[in-house]
Amino acid sequence: MRILIVGAGGIGGYYGGRLLEAGRDVTFLVRPARAEKMRTTGLSIESASGAARLSTTPVVTAAELKTAGTFDLVVLTCKSYDLPVAVADCGSAVGPGTVVLPLLNGMRQLDALDARFGAEAVLGGVCMISTRLEDGGRIVHLSDFHRLTFGARSPEQTEAVRAVAAEFQGARFETIVAPDVALAMWEKWIFLATLAGTTCLMRAAIGDVVRAGGTSCIADMFGECRAIADAHDRSPSPAFAELALGRLTGPNDSTLIASMLSDLERGGPTEAEHILGDLLARGEARGLKAPTLKAALVAIRAQAERAARTKR
Repeated sequence: MRILIVGAGGIGGYYGGRLLEAGRDVTFLVRPARAEKMRTTGLSIESASGAARLSTTPVVTAAELKTAGTFDLVVLTCKSYDLPVAVADCGSAVGPGTVVLPLLNGMRQLDALDARFGAEAVLGGVCMISTRLEDGGRIVHLSDFHRLTFGARSPEQTEAVRAVAAEFQGARFETIVAPDVALAMWEKWIFLATLAGTTCLMRAAIGDVVRAGGTSCIADMFGECRAIADAHDRSPSPAFAELALGRLTGPNDSTLIASMLSDLERGGPTEAEHILGDLLARGEARGLKAPTLKAALVAIRAQAERAARTKR
């Protein structure tokens, strides 16, 4: 199976690197500067699950991809704000038999991908991992989990999912084929919206918020996000809700933050509209109010407005 990984940042570099390490036919679609660096230095992963040093990493730029033919699997690992460019760049790699697996957060990306490639070609997927791409190009795995969950969005995709699962088997990350992948995506969305909303609103890690007496604030935001999922018939399982809320409110020494906070603090673009804004809009469309979630979104928007004003 020819696999194209769109992006070689913390997510794409990790999962693509693990597949390459396992001997799979992997090519990375990256920007020219990243391509030059990877062709020179390869790809390295630091992880408690085992380090990897990949001296040979097949890469292509968007211009080079146009003559590379089609791929069997295209894995999208970009941020939501880069999705339009990523879709345009990888379009030539998608043929009649290609399966597209997006590993973006939220749900809105599915509409764009269905419109471009057809719903029959687009699987559902989500990953649970914490990584950092260092300036030198090394990928550092920051957690003890590296789960990739995916599945069929229609019965017609069942065989394609089996083929992808077989290809992933043996690579050094956890693979789960979800019987209801949309629910898995909603569960991750609820967790991430709460984490990102809390840490961006408070400008602090989860443990800092807990020590400051903010446990009820976190629980309120989680409850709002959960209510929106309930209204869309995507109620998280009790086991997931217990695990997620425990991780978000329990440890007062937790240094957990959302990558959105890091993006906000360095003045870069964020996924706030895709993760918080879209969730809030879906809730309001069902007549729900989510004041804590809205406060977090407004805080992020206000900071972006302030940053833009100071640059003028």
